Amino acid sequence: MRLPKSAHTSQPWRIHEFTRDFRLEDVWALPTPGGPDDFPRLVQVITAFDPMRRGPWPMRLLFAIRFELGKVFGIDDQDAGSRVPAPTLADRLPDDLRASPAGPGSDTLPFTSLYQLDDEWALEAVNRTVHGILHVGWVPDEVGGFRGQMAILVKRNGKLGAAYMAAIKPFRHVIVYPLMLREFGRAWRASTERRHN
Repeated sequence: MRLPKSAHTSQPWRIHEFTRDFRLEDVWALPTPGGPDDFPRLVQVITAFDPMRRGPWPMRLLFAIRFELGKVFGIDDQDAGSRVPAPTLADRLPDDLRASPAGPGSDTLPFTSLYQLDDEWALEAVNRTVHGILHVGWVPDEVGGFRGQMAILVKRNGKLGAAYMAAIKPFRHVIVYPLMLREFGRAWRASTERRHN
């Protein structure tokens, strides 16, 4: 379920400290009900997510098209033709976050983990169109438990980045995120069942 942006901005997340120049695009409630100590399991579920091999065909098709276009047009080659290294939020992290575990990476998603805390995980993706942040948090729910919450923060790279974000907006809201959240919920229920068997 899509949430108002205040669901992210009202939380005392560390990510706020160094992303003031990023735009908060979306906030989503994850269908992952659990207890106060279940956040590491949510991180595992998201890390294992493979949009090219699992899930409904519309989502797999859109991810395949996006990755293929990235190869053809060099969108994901952030350093192509440049001697300047790609920007990274790792350079902005306070000392205590630099010293904390970075968290797991993903073999299937183009994100690099920045840090992982007890209730917060931040990853980034940098390419020729955007510098994007995937932020996952663990928040109290309405029934006395906890659930995951996902936010997308973006810094557009010029006109190309603005055009790219405008082009993918309807696909993100109507197809990609709803189906991706459904897959997270399915994987979460499966992991819950395994724990109780």
